[in-house]
Amino acid sequence: MEIHYMTQDGLDKLKKELADAIAQRPVISAQIAEARDKGDLSENAEYEAAREAQGLLELNIAKLQNLVANARVIDEKQIGTDKVQMLNKVKVKNLANGQIMNFTLVGESEADFKAGKLAVKTPIGQALMGHSAGEIVEAKVPAGVLKFEILEITL
Repeated sequence: MEIHYMTQDGLDKLKKELADAIAQRPVISAQIAEARDKGDLSENAEYEAAREAQGLLELNIAKLQNLVANARVIDEKQIGTDKVQMLNKVKVKNLANGQIMNFTLVGESEADFKAGKLAVKTPIGQALMGHSAGEIVEAKVPAGVLKFEILEITL
């Protein structure tokens, strides 16, 4: 069992996604029944497509149920800013090119790099965790090693 840390917002979104997926079950069942009524199942592409869609839906539902069941909501009131931890906003400077970047460290299910939400399990997220402002950290990424200076940690 892997625990998935997230915000209350993230958990609410997962629950809605799960409810939406479960709501699709009757739709796919109806598609299967309709395709089955068309005759020979061995040569029925509609039936095969509907069965495949059902399998993918059930796989997604199982994944979402696991995430929700193993979710642990982090109380944002108990998060400090002395060291980088989950849900902190971190301002860093890439020492190779001088670029300033801002990240909010989140759980994997909430990660959205374009929105500045970086999963703590990424190489950069792991490198930042537990360090203080002013420290230099190294992140081993597929392209090599990146060095960052932590400029600021906020909530």
